[in-house]
Amino acid sequence: MVKQLRAARTRQALVRAAAETFADDGYALSSLPAISRRAGVSAGALHFHFPSKDALAVEVEDAARRAVEQMAADRRPSAASALHLLVTVTRELLVMVAADVVVRAGFKLSVDPSRKNGVGFDRWWRAWVSEQLACAQREGELAEGVSPDRVAAVIVAATVGFEVLGAADRDRISPQHVEQFWSLVLPQLTARGDEFAGAVRAES
Repeated sequence: MVKQLRAARTRQALVRAAAETFADDGYALSSLPAISRRAGVSAGALHFHFPSKDALAVEVEDAARRAVEQMAADRRPSAASALHLLVTVTRELLVMVAADVVVRAGFKLSVDPSRKNGVGFDRWWRAWVSEQLACAQREGELAEGVSPDRVAAVIVAATVGFEVLGAADRDRISPQHVEQFWSLVLPQLTARGDEFAGAVRAES
């Protein structure tokens, strides 16, 4: 039991150290020796848990997806509507990106052009956004002619853009910036116009 606990702690330390390194340096410039030093773990112990840098990156990206997926599931019961949930989760995702290095690294890895074997955190995020917009359309929340797929592309591009801009300045992904984004987008989406958009933002 003690050995298993120690192994779990070592693995956790390696994932966090990898996330910090990937977030700071990007995938291509990160190295396994740098990650093992940052974790305070020997190279042998690192290779015992993760045979390659790619395996570590996959674990970081998957851990980020699980964290965001759980956050979204936690917010669902209190959401008044699909759009309400989408606004809330988008805001909290960017708060997590700013505050949680694993989520930040997972987001960065998912759009890193040097990655070839990513688990697709960005694809999961786009699918989740598309699902909420499709639900909103079925519930009559979207204005006539609004395409859930096109709007999903805009929202995903915006969240990725916030992350990129915030890489050097965390203040660029503050909740206030997300509110400004939604204040522009929501009135164009909703079937009931500015009044409904304001209610959604107020509830979030």
